Amino acid sequence: MTFLIVILKKILIPAALVLSSISAFADNLVILHTNDTHSAIDPQKDGTGGILRRKVIVDSVRNVNENVLLIDAGDALQGTLYFTLFQGEVERKLMDAIGYDIMILGNHEFDSGMDVLHNYVSQSKAQWLTTNYDMRETALDSLFVPYIIKEYGGKKIAFIGINLNPEGMISAANSVGVKYMDAIKAANSTAWSLKHNERADMVVAVTHIGYNSGLGPVDTDIAAASEDIDLVIGGHSHTKIDPADSSAPSWKVVNAVGDSIPVVQTGSLGRYVGEIDIDLTNMDISYKLIPVNSRLDNDIDNDFAAILNPYRHSVDSILGIKVGRAAEPIVKSDCGLVNLVTDMVLEIGEKLNGGKVDLAVMNKGGIRCDMPSGDITRGLIMQMMPFDNRVVILDISGRDLAEGFDVMAGRFGDGISGGYAEFDNDSLKCTRILIGGKELVPDKIYRIATIDYLATGGDYMKSFKNGKEVARSKNILYDDMMDCLMNGSLKGKKLKGDKTLRMVGK
Repeated sequence: MTFLIVILKKILIPAALVLSSISAFADNLVILHTNDTHSAIDPQKDGTGGILRRKVIVDSVRNVNENVLLIDAGDALQGTLYFTLFQGEVERKLMDAIGYDIMILGNHEFDSGMDVLHNYVSQSKAQWLTTNYDMRETALDSLFVPYIIKEYGGKKIAFIGINLNPEGMISAANSVGVKYMDAIKAANSTAWSLKHNERADMVVAVTHIGYNSGLGPVDTDIAAASEDIDLVIGGHSHTKIDPADSSAPSWKVVNAVGDSIPVVQTGSLGRYVGEIDIDLTNMDISYKLIPVNSRLDNDIDNDFAAILNPYRHSVDSILGIKVGRAAEPIVKSDCGLVNLVTDMVLEIGEKLNGGKVDLAVMNKGGIRCDMPSGDITRGLIMQMMPFDNRVVILDISGRDLAEGFDVMAGRFGDGISGGYAEFDNDSLKCTRILIGGKELVPDKIYRIATIDYLATGGDYMKSFKNGKEVARSKNILYDDMMDCLMNGSLKGKKLKGDKTLRMVGK
């Protein structure tokens, strides 16, 4: 088998790299893919997933197919203590040991900043792609290529990488120097060149922009606008696309010339591995999801498991430190957990402010797992709130606050403490906002507690950037939350979730 890698930089580059091995002309190419695994190294509580099991699947497919390519479509990082404690080292070592060939960035790869990201990517054995991020002003530039061409069975298969717009999604401080280029333009122009100049037989877009909903171009847009892309392997929206499930989103999208092209994604947390089978004689594509579950446990590679064991010991020790108790399961889906966390942000903010604040605001996306009943541990709080966020106090106008509330209404479920809002279900705009029981005044300056990610415009809260920061906690949010549980108003209490809707659609 011969692999031809052609690298086109956005500036003049040296000659192309060529990797060679024994030539093979099997009549199919199998692409295995994952997305949004979010540091879910161990199986989930429902028994699904687990990276040790994932390797069993990959190995079994490689054992019966000559041409196998393994791809990840981003957000391999963030969401468990494995990332919080070890900053990508665990995920990188395990994914290298499995043998990932191609990877792209998700937004969460940026969560700990550019230095951590550089360390992660530079030590990875995979080839990293980005077609629409200009990295020339970063230390990452030499680590990425805008496309790759691989040759299987005499056919050229080209791969491009399409990333989301960092603005409003990735903290500007964590992505310094990264410049976004329009996803559709970059995808179309590169795919056209690959098909017509490089004579690629197929172009595959590996993306981290979401399947069909978002504030920027999404996978269905990429597919619909293209004439030259033949397959989209996506991530970001955690969409489970399963041709065997009639209720699942469609895995075919009609493109600009009337052809139906596959758009695939595996959901999240490593519960499935996607398998794409390409017939190299006619370039037909078939697709299925392979479940990752306990049926694979008897075949786990012990040497592979040994890589994980030292890290698991550290994680387990932190999961054993008790900081409180919950009287019942407290979950995001009924607002109970979001309300609890936002009330804690209010308490942290008032302590930081040295007195009352008008309001607290928290995004539901900053909360990554539910709180079970029983013992609450340090590890649980760190997994629930894994980001490097800090509580800040902002002075902000009612007008800017109202604009932020409209954004929150559009993705219903964010947290408010000390206020109440009603919004129109059609326009997704707030029709009434109460702060401390009184109608919001546009020209009034309110003092609010929130997290620095939102204060700098994260989660598309652009108007919050107009606020003036007057105080900032020295602690990461999960440390302040544990202080609330052990020393604050919640000390000794069995927690319950307040399920009252504080933002109501009408």
